[in-house]
Amino acid sequence: MAEEHFDVLTKSGEKTGVSKPRGAIHRDGDYHRAVHVWIFVESTQELLLQLRADDKDSWPGQWDISSAGHITAGDPSLISAQRELQEELGVKLPKDAFEKIFVFLQECVTDGGKFINNEFNDVYLVTILHPIPLEAFTLQVEEVSAVKYIPYEEYRNVLAKEDPAYVPYDVNGEYGKLFDIIRQRCQVNNEARSLSLQKQLQRYSPVTLEAKLTELSEADQKALGLIVKAAKIMDDIFYEQVWNSNPALRDWLKDHADASELDKLKWEYFLINKSPWSSLDENEAFLSTADSAVKLLPEATKSIAGWKGLEYRAAFPVTKPPGSNFYPPDMDKTEFTLWLNGLTEEQKHAATGFFSVIRRRSEANLDAPLADHLASSTKKKPDSNSDLYSIPYSEIYRPFLTKASELLHKAGGLVSSQSLKKLLHSKAEAFLSNEYYESDIAWMDLDSKLDITIGPYETYEDEIFGYKATFETFIGIRDDKATADLKLFGDNLKLLEDNLPLDSVYKSKDVSAAPIRVIQLIYNSGDVRGPQTVAYNLPNDEKIVKDRGTSMVMLKNVQEAKFEHILKPIAEITISKEQRGLVDFDSFFTHTICHECCHGIGPHTITLPDGQTSTVRKELLEVHSAMEEAKADIVGLWALNFLITKGLLSKSMVESMYVSFLAGCFRSIRFGLTEAHGKGQALQFNWLYEKGAFVFHKDSTFSVDFDKVEGAVESLSHEILTIQGKGDKNAATLLLDKYCTVTGPLKTALENLESVKVPVDISPTFPLADALLN
Repeated sequence: MAEEHFDVLTKSGEKTGVSKPRGAIHRDGDYHRAVHVWIFVESTQELLLQLRADDKDSWPGQWDISSAGHITAGDPSLISAQRELQEELGVKLPKDAFEKIFVFLQECVTDGGKFINNEFNDVYLVTILHPIPLEAFTLQVEEVSAVKYIPYEEYRNVLAKEDPAYVPYDVNGEYGKLFDIIRQRCQVNNEARSLSLQKQLQRYSPVTLEAKLTELSEADQKALGLIVKAAKIMDDIFYEQVWNSNPALRDWLKDHADASELDKLKWEYFLINKSPWSSLDENEAFLSTADSAVKLLPEATKSIAGWKGLEYRAAFPVTKPPGSNFYPPDMDKTEFTLWLNGLTEEQKHAATGFFSVIRRRSEANLDAPLADHLASSTKKKPDSNSDLYSIPYSEIYRPFLTKASELLHKAGGLVSSQSLKKLLHSKAEAFLSNEYYESDIAWMDLDSKLDITIGPYETYEDEIFGYKATFETFIGIRDDKATADLKLFGDNLKLLEDNLPLDSVYKSKDVSAAPIRVIQLIYNSGDVRGPQTVAYNLPNDEKIVKDRGTSMVMLKNVQEAKFEHILKPIAEITISKEQRGLVDFDSFFTHTICHECCHGIGPHTITLPDGQTSTVRKELLEVHSAMEEAKADIVGLWALNFLITKGLLSKSMVESMYVSFLAGCFRSIRFGLTEAHGKGQALQFNWLYEKGAFVFHKDSTFSVDFDKVEGAVESLSHEILTIQGKGDKNAATLLLDKYCTVTGPLKTALENLESVKVPVDISPTFPLADALLN
């Protein structure tokens, strides 16, 4: 056999593009990668160890990790972990059994200096419920002499004593994380954990959202039931988009919600976040794999009489993956870029588009027999030398989308509104074709009492590039009076664009008036986890924005609920007594309108310094969402003032809009600085505070300096718009890094709000929609 080759890494762990034979790697002390796989038994709190074969080139005849091995050049980490476990122990597990808990750098020299080991080890934890019978293992005799179980604390102690029978690890150093993680999961104080979850849940104020259906025909009401069922499917897809084991976790928590008070709290908070990561806590995990679904896999090992087979926990990482389930978890930007460079323009468009996921060919074979995987992984790739490939949403989510398409076609056949009929049929077709342009145009042209938004739109979950869209639904009844009142803003969009505080070279030449629809929300689903949106501006497709502009939808009953339950209590705590009365719903609502309008103005399609045409989204990538939210917010405030100076809005709003905005800053920042709206709001607050537009008082309240605020708003608007116009990602990153922090006065305000338990957001229920589902 040819000697195995490994990728040579830098000292910081990046690939150099060079690979070398195994012997040369250890002779020369090159940095390379390996995997460590630990099997942990939940019921006995034991770890599985293997006895290394006597002829191993390192630590022969010593007890070591359950399974470990090098990562062959070009192979992904997860495939290597799966392969090593099957080859060495005869245990075959799917990818959701492997939880990557940390990366450990091991640097040591043995065999009189002949064996230099500089390894970056991806450490995986596999959690099983009960011990695998020893006779169920199939040991690779060249590698493993025996296996045994040992209590994890006992194993830590023998390592701490440097027992020569065991391969050494510094448990007081980085590798001690393994034991810390296990201990945290084994020594749980259920009472304390329940209190913690109760505290997290209390940040959401429960509200009931309803609307009258009296203006809908009987046929429309029947169609509504079908649309709500399609909306539930958007939830199913979104759970899948967040993480591969997320649907199994959801089902497990739901089935066990009545087991105890703690299990009930887990389920309730999971429903709000739609994942094990808390939106309001910088995506910190409030669950661990120890809480996750149990799966039975009889074929994982040899069959043993009287043993039903291996049961494992469906794993998810403690740290939320920045690429969610859109990309392989071990893919980095360099690998993606190298792959992209080898594609045709059409393939590049698919790979970087809204409606595809990126997968590994090798991982597609994880559930196939290992021999099949090894054979297929050596085949020549048809379109690229990379392991990566893209799959359209219409293919990877086909079972979900086929059913949703059928429901929308049926609903389209019932509704009376021709524009709604066109939307439902075109969206149903888009689900199966993966071509959304026509259905998005139909959404913009919607003129119906029953207002529907359904499909893949927002890209916040993709924190690597901001490419991939998540599925969502908003169903509402149009508020005709409020919609008519807001026509002013759409009619003056071109006027706002022409007068933006921005050099003319960066201004858009063609701006379409953005239609505004106000609805009373009766149901939402999909990507609406954690804090609830009060409005949205769609579509995000730059081609449609260029051709037709955007449309916006205001969720008036959601805004009213947030104002009453959140903003008014915030103002009582954070705004000075003299200005507190200026916080009003009309200003809050009107600024939200301007925020959404301003998504449609400013730079979108841009010209780069080299003359090439691009878009702001493509140039700013993962920082685009935060910058765009900040732009819409601050330019929205500028736009209100501009419309007032032109006599198009009442001068009575001048002071109230700034003070209401100030109170709203605290509301959004409490969403967390990992969330686009929270980041954008922190940038604005700290900029305006630095310019003296916001004043902090001795009693820990704030006020607006009306002499300085107009100039500060205009200067930040100019800064953000210019960065977008230039497509300057470096400048955007520097701006966010400088201002997206919790400064002293801001921290004081947030602590005061926490101390009196002002809710952070609302948690809506939809009894009307729930009744339609039953």
